[in-house]
Parts: sequence; structure tokens; C-alpha cells
Amino acid sequence: MQAQIDQYTAEINAFSPANADELETFRIKFLGTKGIIKDLFEQFKTVGPEEKRTFGKVLNQFKQLAEAKYNELKESFDSGLKTPDLGLDLTLPGDDFVVGSRHPLSLVRNEIIDIFKRLGFVVAEGPEIEDDWHNFSALNFPEEHPARDMQDTFFIKKNHGQDDIALRTHTSSVQVRMMEHGKPPFRAIMPGRVYRNEAISARAHCFFHQVEGLYVDENVSFSDLKQTLYQFVKELYGEGTKVRFRPSYFPFTEPSAEMDVSCTICGGTGCNMCKYTGWVEILGCGMVDPNVLENCGIDSKKYTGFAFGMGMERIANLKYVIRDLRLFSENDVRFLKQFQTEML
Repeated sequence: MQAQIDQYTAEINAFSPANADELETFRIKFLGTKGIIKDLFEQFKTVGPEEKRTFGKVLNQFKQLAEAKYNELKESFDSGLKTPDLGLDLTLPGDDFVVGSRHPLSLVRNEIIDIFKRLGFVVAEGPEIEDDWHNFSALNFPEEHPARDMQDTFFIKKNHGQDDIALRTHTSSVQVRMMEHGKPPFRAIMPGRVYRNEAISARAHCFFHQVEGLYVDENVSFSDLKQTLYQFVKELYGEGTKVRFRPSYFPFTEPSAEMDVSCTICGGTGCNMCKYTGWVEILGCGMVDPNVLENCGIDSKKYTGFAFGMGMERIANLKYVIRDLRLFSENDVRFLKQFQTEML
């Protein structure tokens, strides 16, 4: 046994691996579960009692030598003092990591949500497939009402009644569900995808994204609506952005208005985006019609509220100067890479 240990000791002292694979072979040979040291300890059991003390000490020193040699070489490889692969130049620059990018609509959605959260609004969501009641009737769209012509609807089930099923045309349906199943006050925004049967072009698409908002409580006024939207525009586009309200009509609000902002692309001097008017309409808004409150089981004599809705694509157009709506859904990597810096 002593001769074997002397031979293996010389082999360990002379061992100098060229790569990590050779070091692993060394570990398995000497320190593995079926290695040399394991075998020597099995042989040690047959040594006579008078020799156990002497050979036990020698065997332990041999084991410590093998472990120390392995740990020293492993640390050398791990620290880069030796290269695992012959010919590798550690002074060469490494490969760049490919940085992903967020979709511009995701960036805009997150920014809008952050702004309204600071104003006390929570986020609410609902189904994209809706029945007639939540998508139309509860929102003051009576059957055959001309206002229904404003919505070019994708019907899934069309029976000319309140059992119609369709892809939602706006996220106002989420407002109805919230008011039906809760009690005022409500202060929430509803981001989501909506669908309308329109010809696809640079300015229109058959699906797009909205963010609608609702605030219902006692003594809510149009002034509250204006101040909320003023603050939103100031945080989104900057302090110098101008705002104006124009009278409009929506079945679910009364009075109703459309809100314009000064064109962020031309600064109000006139361009294709603002049709040379210096203004761009970004949302519709108004006081919640009393009929809508009553349809949802809310006392319209006690509570009032305001609502608003905007298209995320329109917001993104102004923020990033994107002139073609189709780019948002074509998954062109060249287009998306432009927004890598927005993540940093």
C-alpha cells in the first residue's frame, strides 16, 4: 500500500491540466465515489492492528494532498488564471447582449395608468366579448337609436335585441359592470382593446386600444372633470401644452365635450397631423347621463359623475410622431427597436 501511495503522490504532484475537462477527470480518478482514495480506504480495512496507526496517518495525508491539489487548480480555472479551452483570448471584448424593447402602446398605457393612479384612480378591467346591455343599452343606446350607428360593431350573435353578443366597441362596458356591482364612490380607469368594423388604413384600424375613466360621487361637477384632465395633459405632454374643450354629443354623457390639445409635433403652427389647425383631439368626455346611473341602480338625484375616454394610439401618435396606425400591429422589429431607449 505504501508503494501505491508513493506512486500516486508523485502523479498528483506532477499533474498539470490543460483544461477543465482534464481537471474533472483527475477529480473522478482520485476523489470520485469509485476513485483511488475510496479504494485505498477499503484496502486499509485489511491492515493489521499494529500498522493501522501508521498507514492511517499516511492515507489521510494522501487524501488531503489530492483534495488540496484539486481545489487549487479549480480556483485557478474559476479565476481565469487558466483558460478552460486552449486558444481562448480572454482579452477579447465580449458579445453584446441583445436588448429587448417595449411596444409603444405598452409604454403609453403604463404612463397613463401611472398618471391617473397619482390622481387617485384605480384600474378596472372587463371582458372583450360583451352583451348588448353592457355595451349599448345600459349606456343610453335604445334599440334602433341613431347613436348606435356611431359604432360599427363586430357581432358574434345578432338577434336585434338585448341578447346580442358582440366584440366590445368601447371600454365603457367596464364602467357599467363596475357600477352594477358596487356602490359609489367610484374613481377608476379602464384600459383595454376594443373592436370596430372599419377599413384598415393609416388613420383607422379594426381594433385599437382605449383608456376610459369614471368618477362618481356626491357633488361631482364639470369643473372637477376639467381640472382632472388639465392635470393629466400637463403630466403627459408638459406644462406648456394648451387645452380646449368643444361641445359634442355622446349618448352616455350630458353635457358632452371633446378635448383638444395643441399639436405637440408642430407646436401649434400647423402640420399634417393636426390638419394645419394647430389642435389635435385626444379624448371625449362629459358628465355621466342620469339615465346611465339609474340603469346601473345608482340614485341620480344623490350622485353625479364624469367620464372620459381616449385612444392610446392617438396618444402614442403625438408622443412618438407615428403617422401610420398599422405600424402598431405589424410586429416590425425595425419599428419596435426604436423604443429600446424608452426602457432605460
